[in-house]
Amino acid sequence: MAKDKIRRPRAETPKGFRDYFGAEVTARAAMLRRIADVYHAYGFDALETSGVETVEALGKFLPDVDRPNEGVFAWQEDVEGSKPGDWLALRYDLTAPLARVYAQHRNDLPTPYRRYAMGPVWRNEKPGPGRFRQFYQCDADTVGAPSVAADAEICAMLADTLEAVGISRGDYIVRVNNRKVLNGVMEVAGVLDPSDPEKFAAERGIVLRAIDKLDRLGTDGVRMLLGEGRKDESGDFTKGAGLGPEQAEVVMGFMEARRDTAEETLARLRELVGPSAMGSEGVDELETIAGLLDAQGMGPDRVVIDPSVVRGLGYYTGPVFEAELTFEILDEKGRARQFGSVAGGGRYDDLVKRFTGQAVPATGVSIGVDRLLAALAAKGRGEAEAQGPVVVTVMDRDRMADYQAMASELRVAGIRAEVYLGNPKNFGNQMKYADRRGSPVALIEGGDEKDRGVVQIKDLILGAQIAKDATLEEWKDRPSQIEVPRHELVERVRAMLESQSS
Repeated sequence: MAKDKIRRPRAETPKGFRDYFGAEVTARAAMLRRIADVYHAYGFDALETSGVETVEALGKFLPDVDRPNEGVFAWQEDVEGSKPGDWLALRYDLTAPLARVYAQHRNDLPTPYRRYAMGPVWRNEKPGPGRFRQFYQCDADTVGAPSVAADAEICAMLADTLEAVGISRGDYIVRVNNRKVLNGVMEVAGVLDPSDPEKFAAERGIVLRAIDKLDRLGTDGVRMLLGEGRKDESGDFTKGAGLGPEQAEVVMGFMEARRDTAEETLARLRELVGPSAMGSEGVDELETIAGLLDAQGMGPDRVVIDPSVVRGLGYYTGPVFEAELTFEILDEKGRARQFGSVAGGGRYDDLVKRFTGQAVPATGVSIGVDRLLAALAAKGRGEAEAQGPVVVTVMDRDRMADYQAMASELRVAGIRAEVYLGNPKNFGNQMKYADRRGSPVALIEGGDEKDRGVVQIKDLILGAQIAKDATLEEWKDRPSQIEVPRHELVERVRAMLESQSS
């Protein structure tokens, strides 16, 4: 009788996910520390929430989708008696959990409540190049502050954060707009009727999604989406907002209202909003933000008023902002293009209201950490590849305690070190291991060295350089292996490491 074939699981990452190894994890941790330092300096406190929320708590504010549960990884709890279990989902951002936390603990929290949060989020979306279903976000929010001074502070903090992680001034710009201004423009154009809130929200969403595609589709593509619709290169048709030509031109005029100075841009926006009370309120808020930023030294080389910023999420109610990297990179086809957006946010005064029934002002920003890391790598400013540990080789397996003592002494002195724990029979394999670990130094103590009270210290960095470039005479003048007294081990290893880094 033939044996049943054993079906083994496939060793592969699920679609839309990826694994991160040593250097990548280290680089991300270093960036998160720098970001946290800036947030902390601005007076924000850390908050860590569960990765799982009820679907009810997450609400209907998923990015760019219309159905409440679309875009999340969700499951239903087991039935308890006759009661169906709750629907749970992995969080898709860090803002919805904040709204739940504030509503739940508002009596114990200061007002305003200033918090930052960092961690992975999950989106059940179609993956693509550079687009994963799990990624890191880094948020900072102020809840309970109605003044747009809170929005101005977030913009200033965002600019400082980008510079703190290594994005030079001139390589980024923080762009600021206000949803109220756009709503006022559409009201004046006869596009929307704010007296019908539900219809207003639905129609506004269609217009916003069209405008948000400006960078990708250009002005002609957006015009088509504001009108009857647009057919892409594959032949797929996207239905438009159904605006008439004159109405579409009014909206396009708003997007193109940016001028050379903030004063000129604001003056043009006042012309466009005309008698709209909502629009005028939005322009006033932008004027206040511009003045506050100017007082902090945030000039147009760092933050600008830009009406083309709309942000895709439906819950923004006032100022919106976006950080864009302005330097060029080459895409997968070798074409030059700007790197684009790495952070965004805005004011969302109605989000907590879902829980409490009372409007609670809030504003915040979210930084895409993985995109920032990719940007720094593209500019050649990423973290230097993490150096491996000093490797203590094993010449005599019966003397493992001696080797562990060496590693321990190095660690106590703040030097990363490990003992080789593979099969020590082949010394060449130990050197290959040290090479794969990126080790700067290897230690060798055989029986002869033990009897004489010495240790061999092998400079693996210098050894590799000599093997690649040096002549025989240079090799003799620059030995990559030295013998030192055992009691000088830590001192001499530290000196070798310092010489490698100089």
